Amino acid sequence: MKTKNLVKTLTVPLLFLNSISPTFSQTIPIEDHVQSVVSHLVGVMDTSAQAAANPKKSSGQMITCKVTVIDEPKSVYLYQEQALTQSLNQPYRQRILNIKPATEPDTIESKSYKIQKPETLIGLCQKPESERQVNKSDLVEAFCSVFLKPIADGYQGETPAQGCPANVRGAVKITNTVILNSSGMETWDRGFDANGQQVWGAQDQSYQYRWAK
Repeated sequence: MKTKNLVKTLTVPLLFLNSISPTFSQTIPIEDHVQSVVSHLVGVMDTSAQAAANPKKSSGQMITCKVTVIDEPKSVYLYQEQALTQSLNQPYRQRILNIKPATEPDTIESKSYKIQKPETLIGLCQKPESERQVNKSDLVEAFCSVFLKPIADGYQGETPAQGCPANVRGAVKITNTVILNSSGMETWDRGFDANGQQVWGAQDQSYQYRWAK
């Protein structure tokens, strides 16, 4: 598996986001943008540099790899696993992502699925690609999507404005904004309770994943 030598605030810094203008090239087929998003995700990233600079941040790892959903062999699916650095064999998040053109023009959708028995897939990315196969019946109906548009150095996207329904650590709704670029990934992943109060996730700084060395 490839790795690269490069590495989620109550509100996203608007000045930062507004400074990044979507620049979708009409000359590039949408299918090529799907593959480009995949290339920005596949591999190993971690937050070790951020944790070293800020003791309040935990060091974590995100590993993403291509998988085949047997029922849909021509569709693009990724398996993603996140864990704390000190317990990589005990991931706190596992999901399947379907990367595809969105219904909105010039947009790529990253559609997230839960997994019926996530413990059976731990370490899946360590296997050869030919052995990374799952059945569609292994997946729980998609609960959230991030909609990405090309920017100068990668892709920028977010969940729908109303957020996504959830039942995770006291949150009934989650929102996220994602930046994919040559350095890795910036995410503002947040959970909100029934009263609209943030109960977990990014506060004054994004989660900063950088390509692992």
